[in-house]
Amino acid sequence: MTEVNKPPHTGNAPPGVGGWTRLVTARPRLSLLAALVLTVLAVLAGSGVADRLGSGGWEDPAAESTYATKALEREFPDSQPNLLLLVDAGGSSVDAPPVAAAARDLADRLAGERGVTGVGSYWQTKSPALRAKDGQEALIAARITGDEKAMGETLDRIAPHYRGTHGPLEVRLGGMVAVRHEMQTIIQDDLARAELIALPITLVLLVMVFGSAIAALLPLGIGIVAILGTNAVLRGLTEFTDVSVFAMNLTTALGLGLAIDYALFIVRRFREELSTGAAPLTAVGTTLRTAGRTVLFSALTVAVSLAAMLLFPQYFLRSFAYAGIAVVLLAAAAALILLPAALVLLGHRVNSLDLRRLFRRGRGPRPAGEEEGTAWARTAGLVMRRAPVFAIGTTALLVVLGLPFMGVKFGTADDRQLPSNAESHVVQQHIREGFPGSPGGGLEVLAEGRATEAQYADYRRRVAALPEVARVDGPLVKGDSAYFTVLPRGEAVDDAAQDLVRDLRAIPTPFDTEVTGTAAVLVDSKHAIAERLPWAAAFIVIVTLLLVFLLTGSVLIPVQAVVLNALSLTAMFGAVVWVFQDGHLSGPLSFTSTGSIETTLPVLMFCVAFGLSMDYGVFLLSRIKEEYDRTGDHAGAVRHGLQRTGGLITAAAVILAVVMVAIGTSRVTNTKMLGLGIALAVLMDAMVVRSLLVPAIMRLTGRATWWAPAPLRRFHNRFGLTETTPTREHPEGARGTARSTPTLPQSTDARQHPEGARGTARPAPTPPQPTDDASWVHPKRSETAERNRR
Repeated sequence: MTEVNKPPHTGNAPPGVGGWTRLVTARPRLSLLAALVLTVLAVLAGSGVADRLGSGGWEDPAAESTYATKALEREFPDSQPNLLLLVDAGGSSVDAPPVAAAARDLADRLAGERGVTGVGSYWQTKSPALRAKDGQEALIAARITGDEKAMGETLDRIAPHYRGTHGPLEVRLGGMVAVRHEMQTIIQDDLARAELIALPITLVLLVMVFGSAIAALLPLGIGIVAILGTNAVLRGLTEFTDVSVFAMNLTTALGLGLAIDYALFIVRRFREELSTGAAPLTAVGTTLRTAGRTVLFSALTVAVSLAAMLLFPQYFLRSFAYAGIAVVLLAAAAALILLPAALVLLGHRVNSLDLRRLFRRGRGPRPAGEEEGTAWARTAGLVMRRAPVFAIGTTALLVVLGLPFMGVKFGTADDRQLPSNAESHVVQQHIREGFPGSPGGGLEVLAEGRATEAQYADYRRRVAALPEVARVDGPLVKGDSAYFTVLPRGEAVDDAAQDLVRDLRAIPTPFDTEVTGTAAVLVDSKHAIAERLPWAAAFIVIVTLLLVFLLTGSVLIPVQAVVLNALSLTAMFGAVVWVFQDGHLSGPLSFTSTGSIETTLPVLMFCVAFGLSMDYGVFLLSRIKEEYDRTGDHAGAVRHGLQRTGGLITAAAVILAVVMVAIGTSRVTNTKMLGLGIALAVLMDAMVVRSLLVPAIMRLTGRATWWAPAPLRRFHNRFGLTETTPTREHPEGARGTARSTPTLPQSTDARQHPEGARGTARPAPTPPQPTDDASWVHPKRSETAERNRR
C-alpha cells in the first residue's frame, strides 16, 4: 500500500480536516465492519415485512363512514359481504334444478368454514341483484372476518376448495377481500422484478458516469444499505400501526435513487479534489465541508416534503411518510458516515478499473476535476444571453403540459387497478356489466336510537324516492339499531353515487343515521384531504423557505426554489390525467382506465416529486453559492454551477428515472402511475427546470438574487449553516472570521499543489476588503477580487 492510500491515524490530522471528518474516518475499517453487521441485522429484522403490510388505508379513520363500517361489523356482521363467488351455470339457467342444488351445497359448505359468516346467495334470497341479466350467472356472498392479515390467511386457506369446477358450476372468487389480497401478492412479485431490472441497469449507468467500476459500486452499496435498513424500520412500525404495502415501492425507489444521488455527489467531488493533488484525507475533508453539507440540506428538504403526509389521516399516505423519511435519513447517514470511511481506505484506487480506457484509444484518463462541461458551459452561456426567451418559453411549455390536470376527477381504488386477467378483476367486471344495480358496491345506512316501525317505514319511503336510488332493502333491526341497504342506479363511485351519499346524510330523521359504503368512503376521504391539504402545503413551503434561506442567506432564492419546483411538477400532473384518467396509452401501458384518479395519489406524488426537485435544486444552488462566495461574480457563479453540476444532476435524474420506470412496470395501475409520473417529473426538473429555467431566472434577477434585509442578514450570519471553504494555504480561515472575511481567491497552482501534496503552494494573494453593505450575502465584489479571480 502506498503512502497516499494508507488509512488515517488518530494523531495530527492534515490542515483543513475538521472534527466530523476525523470522527468518521478515525477507524474506517471498524466503521465498515460495524455497518456490515448492522446491515445483516437489518436483513433479519426486516424479513417477512411484506406479509405484515396492508393493502388498504384510503379511508379516514375519524370519518362517519369509518364509524358506520365498524358499528355494522360489530352489530350486524352479515351486513357487508367482502367475498363474492361468481357462479357460472355453463350456458344453462341458474334456476335449473341441478345448478340450483349444486349452488346450495356450495353455499352451505362455505357457511361452515372457520372465519366466514353472513353467507347468502341468489338461491336462498331470490334477490334479482344477485342474478345476472342473462340468467346464466349468479352470486354467493359472504364475509370473511378479522383484520387484513387474518382475512388474507382465511382466503388462502379456503380459495383452492371453491375456485374451479363443481359439477355443472364454474366458480371464480371476487369481492373486496379478494381484490386487496391479489393486489398485495402482485405488488410483491412486481417489486422483486423491478429490483432485478433496476439494479443492473443502474450499475451500467454508474459505470458510464464514473468510468471506474470501483467508484460505480459505492453508490449502489449505499442504496442497498438504505433499502435494507428501511425494511427493518417498517417491520418495527407494523407492531404499532398499519403500514401500506405500496410503501415498499417507495422504499426501493428512494433507497436506490437518493442514495445514488448522494453518493454520486460525494464521490464526484472527492475525485475532483484528488485530481487537484489533494491527499485522500484532505480530499474527504473538503468533500464533507462542501458536498457533504449539500447532502445534509438535500436530505432535510426531501424529508420535510415527505413528512407533510403525516398530516393526513389515511394510513396509505402516512405509510409513505414512514418509509420515505426512514430511507432518506438512512441514505444520508450512509453517505456521510460510511462513504467517507470507504473513500479514505480506497484513496486514489477509487479510480481503479476505469472501463472507459477501452474507448479512449491510447488517451490518458481525464482528471475528474478537469473543466468537463464544455457543452454545459455553452448551454449556460446561451441561456444567460437569451434569458427572457428561455424563461418565458420554458414556463409556457410547463403550463401547457399541465393543462389536462384542470379536468381531473377523483375516485377510489378498486379491482380495475389489477391486470385485466386477474381473477378478482374479471369477477368484478362481470358484476359491473352483467348484473342489475351495483351488488357489492351499495351503500349501508346505520340507524341508531330507539324508533318505531312506522318511523323506519317513513324513512325508507323517503330514501326510495331519491332519483339516484335503484332499490332499498331493510331495515334489519337489532335492539336500538337498524340498517338499510341502498343500491344506486349507476356506478358504485360515480358522481351520482357521491351525490346520493350527501342526500342520504341530509334527510332529517328522528334517529341518528350514518352512511357508509364505497361512495361514502370516497366522499369522506376527499373531504379529509381537502381539509388538510392547505396545512400540508403551508408546512412544506414554510420549512423549505427556511432551509433554503439558511443555505443561501438570500430572500429571493427560496421563493424562486418553491415556485420553480412547483412549476416543474405540472408536466407530471398533466400526464397523469391525460394518460391514466382519460385512458390514452392504456393499450401500450397495459392498464384499465377508471375515468378518475385515486384521491390520495396526487398528494403522494406531489410530496415525493417536490422533495426530489428540491434535491436537485440544492445540488445546483449550493455549487452556485460556493462559487459566488469565492469570487463575488454572479453571472460567473451561475455559469460555473451549471457547468459543474449539470451533467451530475442529469445523470442522477436519469438513474432515478430508470428506477422509477422499473417500478412503473408494475401490473397495478396506482404503482404504474406513481413510477412513471415521478420519472417524468424528475427528468423534466433536471433537463428543463435546472438546465434552462433556473439559470435564466437567476440571470434576470442578477445581483438582487443574493439580497437580504439587514435583520435577516444578521440572522443568517448567526444561525445560517453556510460554511466558507478554507483556502489550502490558510485553513484556519474556516474558523473565527469565516463569515466576516471572504475566502481568499486561489490561483490555479495553489489549488493543484495544496499543503502536504506535491510541489510548493504559491503565496496567497492579498484578500480583498469586505464591503460595508450588510444586506448582501457576500461582500466580495471589489475590483481587487475581480482581478485576483481572473
